[in-house]
Amino acid sequence: MDTRELHKVDLNLLISLHVLLEERSVSRAAERLFITQPAMSKTLSRLRGLFGDALFTRSSHGMQPTPRALEIAEGLDAILGNITTLLGGEDFDPAAFRGGVTIALSEHVGIALLPPLIKRLNEKAPWLNIRIESRLENQLEALSLGNLDFAVQVKHAQYGTDYRVEKLGTSSLAILVRKGHALTRGDSSWQRLLDFPMIKLYVPDREQLEVQRNTSGVVPLVHHPKGVLEISALLSAMAVLRQTNYFMPAPAYLLEQGRASAGLTGVTMPAGGEINIEYALVAHNRTANSPLHNWVWNQITTTVDELRASMQRRRLESTEQVRKSSTS
Repeated sequence: MDTRELHKVDLNLLISLHVLLEERSVSRAAERLFITQPAMSKTLSRLRGLFGDALFTRSSHGMQPTPRALEIAEGLDAILGNITTLLGGEDFDPAAFRGGVTIALSEHVGIALLPPLIKRLNEKAPWLNIRIESRLENQLEALSLGNLDFAVQVKHAQYGTDYRVEKLGTSSLAILVRKGHALTRGDSSWQRLLDFPMIKLYVPDREQLEVQRNTSGVVPLVHHPKGVLEISALLSAMAVLRQTNYFMPAPAYLLEQGRASAGLTGVTMPAGGEINIEYALVAHNRTANSPLHNWVWNQITTTVDELRASMQRRRLESTEQVRKSSTS
């Protein structure tokens, strides 16, 4: 775009022309713009010089626009409207928005969060394109570079001031095994875990998990000595668990995922290894004034709140059913 002529244009001249076209009167236009009539006449003279046209002629019915003025009027409303939107921001309409966002989250988070979140987003913003990244490393850098819009991740110990962070909740870590596994009988201990192979579920932010210690030293989940299967596909990992003697350290809420967790059960972490995983929603401050990003942020946090409340209700109902069964 050639901008050499634009710097010569006073935006106020276009506003004045817009008012003149509406009022067809120098005096009324002056009143609307809170200036004197001589000043408005001088502005009209400048407009005539700018466009090289009389723009208005006098008649018995007042000022009449010339063909050139009418031609200008066709695009002037849109131009001023676009400038207003640019300065003040456009009202965000999810139902009409066309565009996309990219969200990073591990598969073990997505199996619980994505179904209700995608359902909500699709109902409210049917044209929104959503891209999920489940194996993205260096997520904070991707957020800062604009390659990523949101990250749902294991909460880091520290975040820089360039990031917006909101805690989403915590989940205890459990040992997942098939029903009938030897680990479901007797007390659990670190020594017993050493007798079985382990599935190490890939998560991009694993460094946040591998700092766990107990009273005996380093937890053997970090450097397991007997057969480790590293895998990124959660459903495949669960299928392996159902048919083998592997165990898998994972968030306890995975056991509440219906058919996905069928045939699996949880073993309590050995003494001294109780761990809570804290999750956070993260975005870069560059999106702080984006109506789209603020709307999606609210949709994610609202969905998480509703999901946590639903899980809590199911746990209470399950506990109540067990209590009634034990007293009947």
